[in-house]
Amino acid sequence: MAYLTTTGSGQPVLILKEGTSRNRGKEAQRNNIMAARVIGEVLKTTLGPRGMDKMLIDSLGDITITNDGAAILNEIDVEHPAAKMMVEIAKTQDDMVGDGTTTAVVLASELLKKAEELLDQSIHPTILVSGYRKAAQKAIETINKTAVPVDIEDRKILLKVALTSMSSKAVGGAREHLAEIAIDAVKQITEQRGDKKIADIDNLQLVKKTGKSLLETQLVRGIIIDKEVVHPGMPKKKEKAKIALLDSALEIEKTEISAEIRIRDPTQMKAFLDQETNMMKEMVDKIKASGADVVFCQKGIDDMVQHFLAKEGILAARRIKESDMEKLARATGGRIVSDLDDLTAKDLGPAGLVEERKIGDDKMIFVEKCNDPRSVAILIRAGLERMVDEAERAMNDSLSVVSDVVENSKIVAGGGAVEVEVAKELRNYATKVGGREQLAVEAFADAVEIIPRTLAENAGLEPIDIIVKLRSAHEKESGEYKGVNVFTGKLQNTLEKGVIEPAVVKEQAIKSAAESAAMILRIDDVIAATKPKGGPGGKMPGGPEGEY
Repeated sequence: MAYLTTTGSGQPVLILKEGTSRNRGKEAQRNNIMAARVIGEVLKTTLGPRGMDKMLIDSLGDITITNDGAAILNEIDVEHPAAKMMVEIAKTQDDMVGDGTTTAVVLASELLKKAEELLDQSIHPTILVSGYRKAAQKAIETINKTAVPVDIEDRKILLKVALTSMSSKAVGGAREHLAEIAIDAVKQITEQRGDKKIADIDNLQLVKKTGKSLLETQLVRGIIIDKEVVHPGMPKKKEKAKIALLDSALEIEKTEISAEIRIRDPTQMKAFLDQETNMMKEMVDKIKASGADVVFCQKGIDDMVQHFLAKEGILAARRIKESDMEKLARATGGRIVSDLDDLTAKDLGPAGLVEERKIGDDKMIFVEKCNDPRSVAILIRAGLERMVDEAERAMNDSLSVVSDVVENSKIVAGGGAVEVEVAKELRNYATKVGGREQLAVEAFADAVEIIPRTLAENAGLEPIDIIVKLRSAHEKESGEYKGVNVFTGKLQNTLEKGVIEPAVVKEQAIKSAAESAAMILRIDDVIAATKPKGGPGGKMPGGPEGEY
């Protein structure tokens, strides 16, 4: 139905295209809030160590079993535009700090629920948005105030942070083993830039292989190349290797110009055929002259070049991914060379061991024992493919939180402690704000408490009792670190008990949640265009019905 209006004389005017739908005012707001809240409800039961998992089946029938917020929202196909914004929160949280995705989405959902109650009391959305912004600013100040600076050389602290991030994941008894690997890996790639420490986890390579158990996940001080040695005559193992990294093809390029060669003498024919072979031999001679005994090539290696390399006892692999080449350069200290004529001994990267190994059905080349590598690999093992995937997600979370602490060196108490402290400070602050905005600040304070409330709910505890106890504990002096122990149902000093999280994770969760809630609340009109006709069985332009 097209959207029509009329002029003063009653003449109809067509404004929007036929089939366009339009929701406005309260109806639009309610629809958006409801869609966003549904996403929050989906993730709510996955929060905390006692959270449940979701089984997701995509259109191809592939199964994912996880309780990782980002992974769940990535897998489900969301249609509603407001719900898509909630998916974006999770993506932002994951990209920025790598953990706390469920917290951010559940918090945004609760902020909208509280806002809806105030909208019903005829409070204008603009006042709500303004109050939420002030509350978010105050919440971040409170997090910074209660955050505890840590020494990043203190391994025990890093271990507790890593273990907390994995507490909700289904990796069971392998948590400590994975946490130790995460700490070693992040410490290895941390570099000093000016007065800041940078730990970019993109320099870490995660390789998943089914078989064995989670406890046999290992850190490789180097890189794993998911390729096999190109020629059967080449050695499968090299100790004290000198590695050449090439991004040019070890092949003779065919010319695009068609040319005619006139040969009058049989010897000329032989010389012509030998020329190509000689050119390939020269390539291998240049590699040999540089002192390299291992070659990793980003492009192809001709069969004849493989033969000559094998004769010289050089181990080679081809068609290596560009990202792996960059990691190899960081791990070995070698330089990626584009022109073979420029290859010198200085460009080579040393490695203690380069070896082809069979893992399951696949052959892989391990580049190990590098001297202080700036890029390392983690080989993740588990007996089940779904378990390997979940272990990778757990490893990603623990790597992210350890790198967050290394870069920002501030932690906060977990178990809902920091949220209850933020809520307490916001209630005190609300009276200073005054006016109708005070109600929005108080609503924000109530919404933040959804985290400890949900932790208690998921553990089968009585959420109201827990919240009352937590509020009471936080009113007392030095009670700001009191959180809930979901296993016993009692309160504990979570900072002392090692339930800790990076401050930056909580900050980002509040920023993302407040911004998305504000954006959804400001929408009072939704104009949706029609979808193009077509699809399976539909009519496509230029073809008969059902052809597509």
